[in-house]
This record gives sequence, C-alpha cells and structure tokens, in this order.
Amino acid sequence: MTINRPLRAQEKWILKSPYLSEPDTILVFKPETYNSKQKYPLVYLLHGYSENYKQWSKTTDLQKLSDQYGMIIVTPDGFVSWYVNSPLDSGSRMEDFFFEALVPKVHKSFLIDDKNIFISGLSMGGYGALRYFILHNDYFNSAGSTSGGLMLDFDTLKKVSLQFFKNTRVTDDLTLLLGNHLENNWHQYNISELLKGHRSGKAFLIDCGTEDVLYPVTAELKSVADSLEIPITYMSQPGNHNTEYWSKSIAHHFIYFKQHLKE
Repeated sequence: MTINRPLRAQEKWILKSPYLSEPDTILVFKPETYNSKQKYPLVYLLHGYSENYKQWSKTTDLQKLSDQYGMIIVTPDGFVSWYVNSPLDSGSRMEDFFFEALVPKVHKSFLIDDKNIFISGLSMGGYGALRYFILHNDYFNSAGSTSGGLMLDFDTLKKVSLQFFKNTRVTDDLTLLLGNHLENNWHQYNISELLKGHRSGKAFLIDCGTEDVLYPVTAELKSVADSLEIPITYMSQPGNHNTEYWSKSIAHHFIYFKQHLKE
C-alpha cells in the first residue's frame, strides 16, 4: 500500500512490503519545473544510525538542491538496518526493500534518466550508499559517502557508540542484525572487502572531517581504492561527525554528481 501526500514539489510516501516488518516512510523532492517532457537525474540520500528519513531534509534544503541541479531526490528510512539484509531477521531485509520495492516505485512515479542515478549518505548511510553502489553497480552512475561508517568492526563501532550514546546500542543492534561478531564474520560486510570482490572501475566520492572518529576508516578506504586503481575522489577538511559538517559536505556531492552526468 502506498499513501502519497503532495507538498509543493515534495511528496511523502509510506510503503508496505514483505521485506520489512513495518512500513517505510520516504520523502521525495522533485524540481519545481518538473514536467513530463524530459527525464531527470535521480539521487538517493541515506540517513545515519539513530536517525530517520527526515534527517537529510533537516540537514540541508533538499528542495533547493533539487531545483538547482534539476534532480529528483529520494530519502528513505533505513531504521538501524545498516541497509543490509539481516541473515537472522526476516523483517529486516532493507536491501531487498530498496531494490524490489522502492526502486520500482520511483521509476513508476517519475521520468528517470537511467544513465544518471546516484546515491550518497552520511555515517551509516555512507556505508549503505557505497554498499549498494558496489553490489548493484549497473544501476548507479556514481556514489558518495560523507563521514561513512565503512567498516563493521566491533571495537571501532563500540567506541563510536560509547562516544555518542554513552552505551553500546550500535553494536547491540548490529548483533541482532548479523549475529555475534565472534561467531559471525562482520568484516565480510566492510566496504573495502566488497570493493575487492566487485571491481567495476567506476569512480565515487568519499569525504570525512579530520576531527571525526571515523576519519581513519575513510582514509583506509582511500588506500584500498588506490591499491585497486579505482579512480575515487577523496576529500578531507576540518569537521566533526555532526550536522554542521554534513550540511556543507553534501553540497560537494551534488557538484560531483553534476560533473559526472552522462549525455
């Protein structure tokens, strides 16, 4: 079931599917000048852990970006799924939901330029964006990650959880998703491992603030990409793991996507 609530050029969808135990809410922004005589580039933006589908619209003016770049922007709810299919919880199959429910809905609803589909995200969403780009490479033109949680390492994420939440909720949720890290190999989910196993050669963008707890993870991925001779763009600038940084960094992602538009 889909409920559409038009708001200016913005729409709010609520999608039920067999892949998730609860409906997913999605915000969609289309250019004010949208018409049925042309096809439009598409950008998916994925939110971070503990946030929801509204995070990006609270971080920056998505309608302004949609109008400025002539792109449709879609922001789904990823809950605390890390955008993967849980091998343990049949009601948390986010990757299936994205490609089997959300993608068809988007393409049915709008005129999409199939050559120019992009994806980006922050923190957990940065992980999800690169995961989807690598594993479903034929669908996307390029991708970005800002302050990405690109390595599912128990000790690193426990440190992150204690820093931001004063508890171990991040690793607790991942354990429910993936199983005990001592018995199940979480590292197989790392972006660096996915990149080694699925080399497409397509370029993408990664960035992180130099004061961010996840800065070393982003720098490590750059080294891996360089060793694989993948033409990534890497940006490093002062900033922390917060909205102030993301509100600035996402502007660079849209510039990057514009530069990579295909005719």
